[in-house]
Amino acid sequence: TQGYSSAASDVYKRQEEMYVYKNQQKLRWGYTTGTCGTAASMAAALMLFGQKRVSHVKVSTPKGIDLDLEIEETRFTKEQAVCAVRKDSGDDPDVTNGIAVYSRVSFRNDKQETEGYIWENGGLCLRLTAGEGVGTVTKPGLACEVGKPAINPVPREMIFTHVEKVCRQYGFQGSLNIEIFIPQGAEISKKTFNPRMGIKGGISLLGTSGMVEPMSEKALTDTIRLELHQKHIAGLKSVILTPGNYGESFLRDELDVNLDYAVKCSNYIGESLDMAVQENIEEVLLVGHGGKLIKLAAGVMNTHSSVADGRMETLAAWGGACGAGEKLIREILESVTVDQGLKLLETVPGLREKVMEQVVRRAWEHMALRAGESMKTECILFTNERGILGMSPGARDMLKRILAQDMTKLD
Repeated sequence: TQGYSSAASDVYKRQEEMYVYKNQQKLRWGYTTGTCGTAASMAAALMLFGQKRVSHVKVSTPKGIDLDLEIEETRFTKEQAVCAVRKDSGDDPDVTNGIAVYSRVSFRNDKQETEGYIWENGGLCLRLTAGEGVGTVTKPGLACEVGKPAINPVPREMIFTHVEKVCRQYGFQGSLNIEIFIPQGAEISKKTFNPRMGIKGGISLLGTSGMVEPMSEKALTDTIRLELHQKHIAGLKSVILTPGNYGESFLRDELDVNLDYAVKCSNYIGESLDMAVQENIEEVLLVGHGGKLIKLAAGVMNTHSSVADGRMETLAAWGGACGAGEKLIREILESVTVDQGLKLLETVPGLREKVMEQVVRRAWEHMALRAGESMKTECILFTNERGILGMSPGARDMLKRILAQDMTKLD
């Protein structure tokens, strides 16, 4: 146990190892399409200003890991520079693994002002646009506006920050255009959920941490079991489960909870409850984003999108049960995200609150049924935009009991 904790923590401190240990398995981390676009853009800017080829660049990720990434297919003139970075998903390969993400940085601007994103600071204007293979958002409710390239906020900030650094290095002021393109993107997007989500013509530049954490199912569930076991032998009777980064951020920033009380369970809600029972944990509080945990109201215990969805169907069904009309129900069913569905419910005063009361109740009932009589369960659902959407009747008191536990044995 002690060796596992030490090795796991090293992932966050030392990029050169890029490994995480899970139940004696050494799994390699990868990096996101957003990180690839950042590295390619930084390298292209360096080549444009320096007029020489660049073989590697160092990128800082929000995860706190610095990456030294190889640059491919470099070419440049005095007006523009183009290069690519190849996606590496580590030991969590997906359909984007191995694709080349390109960036073209140039002084010319051949696109309309509305086509991309603009960043201005201290006499510098950077404009980020998308070319071949990067999707365009066609439905509301996503992190990007309708009509804009599917380049999410964190990758956008990473690209702008790293290119600005190069501009300052060379003392450049003025306008610079950054175009991301992915030649394989349009074909690969057919194998993703992008078309269903309203992203047309290509894939997205994604990532909230810049890194891809290994998601081998057995290794991940073994890690969850190990962390629950650690909590149990340290004397904790009550623990918090949360699916991922959003939940951890909410616990830390909004509920002021020390994350040592929490176990990240990813999509494996049902299995995590089973393992908590087996480890003789007495109480579990599940805290998670409504976009994922709303599936629990339909009895879905593995919340990965490849396993099951039903988010909009759940919102629409309870919306109808609580008084929504046929037109509103249909609009909810056509929504892309839970936040968009919630916004529609809010067009009727008090409807969202009524629906979420029922959704949380049903999610709690399914949790209790899965856990059985030997373990108490409660839940809290939230979204980043709206805060707490609802909580089961005993959630607040359970949270107080969890926080009152002695953590000294966890040190």
